[in-house]
Amino acid sequence: MAGKNKNAKKKAALLATGTVAQNRRARHDYSIEETVECGIVLAGTEVKSLRSGTVSLSDAFAAPKDGELWLQNVHIGEYPNAHQKMQHKPKRDRKLLVKRKELDRLSGLVRRDGMSLIPMSLYFNDRGICKLSLGLAKGKKSVDKRETIKERDWKKKQGRLMRELG
Repeated sequence: MAGKNKNAKKKAALLATGTVAQNRRARHDYSIEETVECGIVLAGTEVKSLRSGTVSLSDAFAAPKDGELWLQNVHIGEYPNAHQKMQHKPKRDRKLLVKRKELDRLSGLVRRDGMSLIPMSLYFNDRGICKLSLGLAKGKKSVDKRETIKERDWKKKQGRLMRELG
């Protein structure tokens, strides 16, 4: 019972700051070169579901298609209080809103350099508009992941030594 209460408090804190979902696995699997903020086209029931926090970014990615940028594989749960005719499809493709110049630059990097566009977080800005933070990323190999873990452990050890020494 305590675990459920703890998760509810954590979810309420995230929603209070505006963050709906974060892709924590992305920084582990990819090395993020830069991040881009973009808008997202949503239906009404999707916005209500986002406000209640029923979204998963774990396997999601963005890809250019037909001269536009599309977010794929994001699961936004159905809104339980809406009529069945008004419901959205939970895993449908969603259009991302970026400037043309930015779109051309990102699609060029994806095609040419083999980079990926990974959603980092989904949040509501101060005006209440839903935004998506996309990371321009290169995939990590297992050697890179081990190196990252070693660096993180060394930083922790450094901090401990500095505290002990004064």
